[in-house]
Formats: sequence, C-alpha cells, structure tokens
Amino acid sequence: MATVDDLRDLHHGSEILMMPNAWDVGSAKILAHLGFRAVATTSSGSAAARGKLDGGLDRDTVLTHVRELAEAVDVPVSADLERCFADAPEGVADTIRAARATGAAGASVEDWSGDAIYDAALAAERVAAAVEAAAGTLVITARAENHIHGIDDLRDTIARLQSFQQSGADVLFAPGIRTREQIAAVVGSVDVPVSVLVRPGMMPVAELAALGVRRVSVGGAFAFNAYAALADAAGELLSAGTYGFAEGAGRGSGLARQAFG
Repeated sequence: MATVDDLRDLHHGSEILMMPNAWDVGSAKILAHLGFRAVATTSSGSAAARGKLDGGLDRDTVLTHVRELAEAVDVPVSADLERCFADAPEGVADTIRAARATGAAGASVEDWSGDAIYDAALAAERVAAAVEAAAGTLVITARAENHIHGIDDLRDTIARLQSFQQSGADVLFAPGIRTREQIAAVVGSVDVPVSVLVRPGMMPVAELAALGVRRVSVGGAFAFNAYAALADAAGELLSAGTYGFAEGAGRGSGLARQAFG
C-alpha cells in the first residue's frame, strides 16, 4: 500500500501530478493500470454509483469506500471527504482521525457547509484541526469553494487559501478557477502546491504546469463520462436496434482483464 510520503513526494516531483478521481474499485484499478501515479475519490461520482446526488453519502459509507480503494491499488489514494461531515473543528478532526485508519494517503476538507461558505476564521480553524488530527499521516488538501459555487471573489479565495497555508495545509485547491489570470494569481500568492480542477475549455495540462500548478483533478468528470457512454449505448439499442456499442465493450472487457488480473 502506498504511503503518505509517496503522495507528498509526487506533489514536489519534476512533473505535474495528474490525479484522476475514481468512483469505485474497478475504476481505481483501471486508472492505476493505465499509469496514473495516484488517484483520488470523488464525492459526486461515488454518490452517483449508489444512485444518489453529491453529498448524499454518510461518513461511514464514504470511509468504507475510501478503504476499499486504498486496499485495491498500489498507488496513493486521496480521500474526498467533502466538509468532513462536520461544522465544528472538533468534528473535522474526528473524521480525519477515522480517515487515517482507511489506508488513504491524503484527505481533503472544504469550506462549504452544504448551504453556504463558512466564515473565514472558522474555515481556517477547521483546516488547522484537520492538520493536527492527521499528525503527518495524511496529505491534507484544503479547499476554498467560492468559485465552484458561483461566488466570483478571487480576493477572498486567495485570502482563504493563504489562511489555510498558515493553518498547515499541504495542498491548496480552489475548484472553479479556470482562467490563466486566476490560476496565476492563486499560484503566485501561496508557497505550497496548488491543485486545479480541470473543466471544459481550460488550458492543457502542460500550460497549467508552466503556470506552477502542481496537481490536476477531474472531479466527477470520468464517472459522468462513463454514464454518458452508457446512455449513448442504451440509446443506440433503444432507438436503432443496432450494436455498435459492443465494439467498445470488447475493448473495455480486455482492459478490465488486464487491470483486474
């Protein structure tokens, strides 16, 4: 099983870390087989795999899911723990301590309550609690959620990320920033690795790396691409009664045999 040191080193290596998000054991194994050096879980993708919307899983279910992925692959796994299933710093710490037992090498904590962005001071306290509870056994990613929730306030986002750095976070993440100017401003404002969520129309990974980004995430995109492929295949069968999808299924079956064998 990969260690926290492995994941930490990947954030400081010579190449940008591409850390895709797996939504089940099979996808984690395939991503590792394809050569990705680390994987993360995805709250939206893992919820969808159980027929629920993002945020619809309880803490025990999420931690069990993280353990399953960590035990299934030999690369580091970082756990998407949303808001750590708590508002108070003490609750955040409790979730991080529980995550330490899953075999994960990293974990994240968000400043989004599910309804609103936490007060900046409380958000920083929550990150500090996560860092203290991790005690060096997890790479802690602190997330500033403004932009992914439609709050276009880069000044506040940067201030939050700086406070998270001061609270001891190993990696900083502001999902939803997407322009060259936004990304350069964030990277230039902090001294620890920055992760970026890739979205349609954004610059390629090589250009992100040139700006100083150290990690890229796909969030739930791979999971929902799989559902889109399912809908396309089902639509062909329903509307045309043809089986073009079977060709792709054969390729996927072969890949699964390689990855699962």
